[in-house]
Amino acid sequence: MITIDFWYSIGSTYSYLTVMRLPAVARAENLRFRWRPFNVRHIMTEQGNIPFKGKPAKAAYMWRDIARRAPKYGLSPRLPAPYPLPELVLANQVAILGAQEGWVADYTRATYRRWFEDGQRPGEEPNLSGSLSDIGQDPADALAAARSQDTVAALAAATDEAMALGIFGAPSFVAGGEVFWGDDRLDDAIAWARHGRLA
Repeated sequence: MITIDFWYSIGSTYSYLTVMRLPAVARAENLRFRWRPFNVRHIMTEQGNIPFKGKPAKAAYMWRDIARRAPKYGLSPRLPAPYPLPELVLANQVAILGAQEGWVADYTRATYRRWFEDGQRPGEEPNLSGSLSDIGQDPADALAAARSQDTVAALAAATDEAMALGIFGAPSFVAGGEVFWGDDRLDDAIAWARHGRLA
């Protein structure tokens, strides 16, 4: 089965559109996505790229763009969602743990749902415990493991790997060695994974 790496960071607003529809896309296209959480804030800080801070026109466009596109995927977010996320790193440490233990997609979808539909910031309560409980994980155990040095190191290693691949933002897809950035490049990533070209 064709596999595409889906690189994302909880805290990326546009990743909401991808996260919430990806399982349906995988079924419809008969392929697999490997969910790869990383720390996009670290990469952006390294590059001096802060996308929306101090840029009200760009931020307003971003929220309007998500609002326009969400109904196409059957989504009904309450916008603007809380942003930015102070605890982005912890939210992604939980996702890294989920990737190791097999519940990353369920957790990510749960935390984005609570963020965009209920106004609860990922990486903070009540989103953290609620999302973990929603998917059958014990919040106390999962959070203790997510804060461990092993998990901290795993997130750092994933972020270094993303940087080495040339990833600079989220969501990104890696198919056949090519990087495709943005939710609107998902179809291109699928075409490249299948055919090694876009046409």
